[in-house]
Amino acid sequence: MADRVTVIGWDGSPLTDAARSALAAATLVAGAAHHLALPEVPPHAERIRLGSATLAARRIARHRGSAVVLADGDPGFFGVVRTLRAPEHGLEVEVVPAVSAIAAAFARAGMPWDDAQLVVANSRTLRRAVNVCRAHKKVAVLTSPGAGPAELALLLEGVHRTFVICEALGTEREQMTVLTSDKVADHTWRDPNVVIVVGGTGAGAETGASQGTAWLAGQEVGYPPAVRGWALPVAEYAGSGSGAPPRAGESVQLRAAQLARLGPRVGDLVWDIGAGSGAFAVEAARFGAAVIAVDSDADACAHVYAAARRFGVQLETVHGLAPHILQDLPEPDVVRVGGGGAVTVTAVADRRPTRIVTHASTRDEAEELGRALTERGYAVECALLQSVELETAHWAETERAVVFLLSGVRI
Repeated sequence: MADRVTVIGWDGSPLTDAARSALAAATLVAGAAHHLALPEVPPHAERIRLGSATLAARRIARHRGSAVVLADGDPGFFGVVRTLRAPEHGLEVEVVPAVSAIAAAFARAGMPWDDAQLVVANSRTLRRAVNVCRAHKKVAVLTSPGAGPAELALLLEGVHRTFVICEALGTEREQMTVLTSDKVADHTWRDPNVVIVVGGTGAGAETGASQGTAWLAGQEVGYPPAVRGWALPVAEYAGSGSGAPPRAGESVQLRAAQLARLGPRVGDLVWDIGAGSGAFAVEAARFGAAVIAVDSDADACAHVYAAARRFGVQLETVHGLAPHILQDLPEPDVVRVGGGGAVTVTAVADRRPTRIVTHASTRDEAEELGRALTERGYAVECALLQSVELETAHWAETERAVVFLLSGVRI
């Protein structure tokens, strides 16, 4: 095992005394080509081009002597420190940090970043990173080859955002470019780069979200929202009595159960088919998921969009009839089918989301929907839900709903 391992962050500024001292004593230095070309790297030291951090960690673990790893930005922030400290390598490291690429990008743009979502885009996480950009107003993306600004913009087609693209931070080739998302894919971008994605609708006055100071990193100014709770009455989403009415069987209790079965979260894309009042779509978005609300009624789409603004969440509305309108939508992670019957459920299942929820008003209909899910490789659960609303002045029944809740989990 190496006698000493020092990880040095590099942001283009002169190295600190601690970094110079560690390099002067190094018998092995790992880093990218531009790191290994630094004049402070001792000529007698063994040099490793840092491609795979795991392979480098294995080599360092076998080395006898003092090892130094050079990395861009802050190596403890989505960086090489995590890999080096993995238990299988048995390495104890000292870290000399630098300004992270994220912090540098926001500094170049003159923007605060305590209210930004921070994500990494690579071949495995690109789609989830895009979903975060759909759902949030300010997102910083650490990109990688094949998952850069152009790929982000292409997958965000139809969603208007502004891209602040910072290329080669800390080098002589550093450049910052500001473009709308529809123009980003027309350019070739140098690696490494960081993309700040901003835009979307703001919170309305009715939510109580006001301008002020952020106090929790990664949350927008004004968080938490003024309204507490989930599965709120439809009136909360209807605004001044102008919202779309709930559809048959869609009680707040059913909505709560649907949200619980789907578990929408940051990085997910949720389809809400038959969005109606927008209550489900808005609540899914409040969990941090990206949401596409589909409805055949143009007025309902307008109500959904208005409700999203009142609650200060980002979502997209699509006016059209399922299942045909679903063909051009991006791949979902979880789906609520609020209408359309077995034909729509079948079309959704063919897109292979992780989870699907729907409901039926009769047992025959529930069995038909259950068969459609089972035949397409989903484990199906069904529950009969009954809810009764009471007014508390005289404890008289005001509304009753009985519905079959079906949930399918992809096998």
